[in-house]
This record gives sequence, structure tokens and C-alpha cells, in this order.
Amino acid sequence: MTEPVKDLVVQAELVSKTFGTLRALDRVSFQVVAGEWIAIMGPSGSGKTTLINILGGLDRPTSGRAIVDGVDVGTLGERELTRYRADKVGFVFQQFHLVPYLSAVENVMLAQYFHSVADEAEAVRALQRVGLGDRLVHLPSQLSGGEQQRVALARALINHPKLILADEPTGNLDQANEDLVLDLLRDLHSAGHTILLVTHSLAIGRLADRRIELAHGRLAQIIFNVDENHKAVQEHS
Repeated sequence: MTEPVKDLVVQAELVSKTFGTLRALDRVSFQVVAGEWIAIMGPSGSGKTTLINILGGLDRPTSGRAIVDGVDVGTLGERELTRYRADKVGFVFQQFHLVPYLSAVENVMLAQYFHSVADEAEAVRALQRVGLGDRLVHLPSQLSGGEQQRVALARALINHPKLILADEPTGNLDQANEDLVLDLLRDLHSAGHTILLVTHSLAIGRLADRRIELAHGRLAQIIFNVDENHKAVQEHS
């Protein structure tokens, strides 16, 4: 058995997933070091969301291992998975998944209930961190799309997860709100958070440290953006 390596947050080892005759993932392997920002890219149907769902404990691999912070996610029972999702990962989706009859601060506090905690002051601080200190009691219907996504981001961070999983988090936003959310992700990355972000946008993908590109469920290539950007500078100098 492979032992977890120090400072590795994610170890995907020959991860495969099949749905009937469809092979959504085919022996995908990679590692993510603490503090990295990784963009998961590829065309529709390449397995990006399936991979994120497996790492987040929302689905199980058919074969292979997905290890997050030393935990082999595929071996967990349902109760353990609930605890894992509360402790280890913060989710940010394209759809905001806010409870419509709860205020912004109450939606953030929902994530605390898995820990039998209701710390409103901490939830307020989380919303202030994403620039929503003046929108605490607003319902989702009273918030713009960008504000709703920032509430979702505050909720993802409230339990101090080891890993932030973001699946097309700017997909439903206009350019101004996309820029706001990306600025927040850049700040989180600078603060040392580990981020895996699914995106179709090459411009967004280039903000990450590395791009993991999938094709037909397989790992097509891993691109180090630092190397690519340096090459581009050299080519235009």
C-alpha cells in the first residue's frame, strides 16, 4: 500500500469510473501539493466533474484510489463520507445551492451544523472576507449572481477545509462578477489554500499553477503554467 506523502493533499492513483458501458474516467493519476492551484480542463464529457465528485466524496471510483489528506475516499462508509465532506473539502459549484428562505449568514452557518457548531460571528467574518459584510441578512433572491456565488464561497471556507473543489464557479456569472470571484480565488491561493478548479476557459486555466487536461476520460497532459508563460515571454522578447 502506498503511504501518504507529506505535504500532498491529493493523490489520484489509476482512478477509473464507469457508468454501465460508459468509461467516464480511465486510470487517471496525478498528485497535488498543499497550496497548489490546479485547473482541471478538457472538452465536455472528458470526465472533469466526475473526477471532482470522486475527490469530494460525492461519488466512488470503480477502481483505483483517490486519497485526500491521507484519507482513501473510496473506502469510506456513508457516515464517514458525511464527516469527510464536512472536514476535508469545501465545494463551490456553478449552481449556488443556497437555501432560498435563509439569509446569507444563515446559509454560511449551515456548513457549521455538521460540526454541531453555530458560530454566527465566524460566519459574519467569512462573509466580510468575500466583501459581503453589508449583505448579511439578505435572502438569495435579494442578491446578484456574483453575490450568491460569494456566499457559496464563504460557506465553502467556513470549516477551514484542506481542499477547495470548484466546478465551473464562474459559469453563470457576467464578466464583472467573474472577475470578483477570480480575485477571491487568487487571494485564497496566495494565502496558501489548495484549489482544484474545473473550467472550460483557457484564460482562467492559466491563472492556476498547473493545468491537468483530460480527454475521453484519460489524462491527456499536465501543463505547468509557469513554464508555459516563461516560454511565451521568451518567444515575444
